[in-house]
Amino acid sequence: MTTLFTGFELGGLRLPNRVVMAPMSRVRAAADGLATPSMARYYAQRASAGLIVSEGVQPSLVGQSNPGTPGLHTDEQVASWRQVTEAVHTNGGRIFAQIMHGGRVSHPDTTGLRPVGPSAVPATGELFTPTGRQTPPVPRELRTDEVPEHAESYAEAARRAVDAGFDGVELHGANGYLISQFLSTNANLRTDRYGGSVTGRIRFAVEAAAATVDAVGAHRTGIRLSPGGTFWGVEETDVPELYTALLTELSRLDLAYVHLEATAPEETLVALRRVWPGALVMNPVLPLGAKQTGRSEADHWLGLGAELISFGRAFIANPDLVERLRTGLPIAPADEATYFEGGDNGYLTYPAYQYTA
Repeated sequence: MTTLFTGFELGGLRLPNRVVMAPMSRVRAAADGLATPSMARYYAQRASAGLIVSEGVQPSLVGQSNPGTPGLHTDEQVASWRQVTEAVHTNGGRIFAQIMHGGRVSHPDTTGLRPVGPSAVPATGELFTPTGRQTPPVPRELRTDEVPEHAESYAEAARRAVDAGFDGVELHGANGYLISQFLSTNANLRTDRYGGSVTGRIRFAVEAAAATVDAVGAHRTGIRLSPGGTFWGVEETDVPELYTALLTELSRLDLAYVHLEATAPEETLVALRRVWPGALVMNPVLPLGAKQTGRSEADHWLGLGAELISFGRAFIANPDLVERLRTGLPIAPADEATYFEGGDNGYLTYPAYQYTA
């Protein structure tokens, strides 16, 4: 019988369990997008996960969304990540880098550059910037001849990730960032080959994934998707058709996995599970919603055909989450005020479960 604690072969990696640490922005990087010793310790503390997916890592300066996030577009950034991957591997873990291009979800005060997107349509909500929260600006619409270089930026960052010691990469195709913007029916108003029809709107995602496969291999490439998600104001009016077409095209690339968020009705997600022939990582609850993923949600989705289950917030306050799930120990709550405040408090200060005599 398959459980959370059954091993799994993922793209040539032997995972000791099916618990995945989901990518979560913690904005603790140093100046110039460098990884730090504290980041190395943070990820190493959680190396008992079957797989860790890092926080979103920008593939270019214009792709940076928030202050304090790390990059993989300079040699210095690559060198800084090696302490992280070495610490995770020393503790027996495996780690993929999530490659995240923010697209229109960015601000000149953060990058010094005007954000870009599929169309000149701003995101909704408020952005974190070095000078406080601000309204997202109108992005510059990418010319048709510019789009391929942004697809290729995922591949170039993936090459750097492997050089830095990561076991693979996950393309961030979810939550209203650049790939998600191209999939959207209201952020993407293009009339060229990258817009309009479902075939046009999935093209950027497929090209980014194909370029990454060419760069580092299919066994090192995954992608995260949020079908029907409305983060940062994106809308998708044709979710089943859109994601059936996207997963059908991605299946030709033989990716290591697809990582789905619970942003659509369960029957839609189950139908997409049937479309996707490879490994499925399922994030069973809405990101930043009222509920956190627990053992019951994980077991439910293993029963529905997911191979791996990702846990987000539960990993923040529980570096020993796998053991707590295995033995039924309490899951400690995280302090939301420390999610993005910087420093080691609420980052390195959560202990493993304290047994008492």
